[in-house]
Amino acid sequence: MKLHTKILLGLLIGALVGLLANVAASHSDAWTFVIPALGWHVSPDGIVDFVNTFIATPVGQVFLRLLIMIVVPLIFASIALGVAGLGDLRRVGRVGGKTIVYFVLTTALSATVGLGLVHVFRPGTRITPEVRSELMTTYGTDAATKVEQSQNAKFGVNTLVDIVTRNPVRSAVNDDFLGVIFFSLIFGAALTLIEAQRARPMLGFLEALNDIVIKVVEMAMKLAPYGVAALIFGVTSRFGMALLKPLAVYIAVVLLALLIHTLVNISLIVRFLVGVSPIRFFSRIRAPMVTAFSTSSSAATLPASLVAAEQNLGIPSSVSGFVLPLGATMNMNGTSIYEAVTIIFLAQVFGVSLSLGEQVVVVIMAVLTAIGAAGVPGGSIPLLIGILVYFHVPGEAIALILGVDRILDMSRTTVNVIGDLGATAYIAKTERMWDASMIPERVPEVGEAPLDDSPGWPPPAPAAVNAGEAQQS
Repeated sequence: MKLHTKILLGLLIGALVGLLANVAASHSDAWTFVIPALGWHVSPDGIVDFVNTFIATPVGQVFLRLLIMIVVPLIFASIALGVAGLGDLRRVGRVGGKTIVYFVLTTALSATVGLGLVHVFRPGTRITPEVRSELMTTYGTDAATKVEQSQNAKFGVNTLVDIVTRNPVRSAVNDDFLGVIFFSLIFGAALTLIEAQRARPMLGFLEALNDIVIKVVEMAMKLAPYGVAALIFGVTSRFGMALLKPLAVYIAVVLLALLIHTLVNISLIVRFLVGVSPIRFFSRIRAPMVTAFSTSSSAATLPASLVAAEQNLGIPSSVSGFVLPLGATMNMNGTSIYEAVTIIFLAQVFGVSLSLGEQVVVVIMAVLTAIGAAGVPGGSIPLLIGILVYFHVPGEAIALILGVDRILDMSRTTVNVIGDLGATAYIAKTERMWDASMIPERVPEVGEAPLDDSPGWPPPAPAAVNAGEAQQS
């Protein structure tokens, strides 16, 4: 059985068992029994709590932490090598500028899709005052915590200044991925400016570091079916179906917008701008899609995305190593959809009317905050609260959607990762470093070397990897 099939099977089993556990826990009184010899009162909700506390959560967190553990060295090695591989700093600037423009345009497009759908279906008008009060009461404490976090999560000029990190080690410790990315870009650029003989040992070190990280990814991905099952069990066993009824239209609007952006916008880009069949493209990125859905983290999915781009699609590492780490931090198509829909939804619930101009501002702020959101579970919530307050919607209103945020987080992260991989293919194609003919005939298994006889594999080595030699000559 292929790895992505095992992961998908783990996802389905974990979700099904979690839903059954949630149903059993909701009828605890009927199933509770006593073991007299031990004096234990055994109930389904107690068993579910035990399984979550001592089995599902530890297993899921170990898998998640294994992936997150290697994100910082992976970003550093892949971006530094990517910049060195591109060689000419003018080319680095061109590729970087093209990448950021692509990110902004697709993120704005996705937010516009969400904004249009939320106006068509108006889910906020379907929430009764009674349901609103009940949700505010149930999730009020969590909402207060999120509001407090939002005080330190403002996006503005200082955010752009802070990208230039004072201390790259501190940025790595604090999961400041933008700071790590900036340092890696500068480090890679400096490598292209020194003599090839002096740069070669560092390039060798970075290549070895990158290879080691990929091996760690392979080790972690062997645990993926079990980690995915544990993570999704934790979500479904607690979440169940109870909250779906009052928030069904809101959830449906978010999921529909995500689906339209994926199956229409990204598919059209892949088909006509990249030149690859969308079906073939999606079939080659199944592993990172499932990983994104189960972990709700673009950062944790980055290792799987790099493997899929280089081995399954045949994209040169100099492009994938440059674009994907940027995308994991800055390209948040799914998050911008979620934010646009949620802002208008909560404004409708609280009777706040937004003009056309204000809705344009919603799209702009959704794009900016999506770029500034952390690529970790729930990373967009604090910034979302800031937008709500800006439009005179109480920050505590976030309590209405906290109960279903996890399932929406999983879905929007999947779209974020698909968008990253689509962007990587587009940039590689426009730079004439890759095309559809370089996609391997079959996908190598985890731990298996890429096939030498696959068309276009291995990818052609970038001509400017030893940029110092060209400069010296």
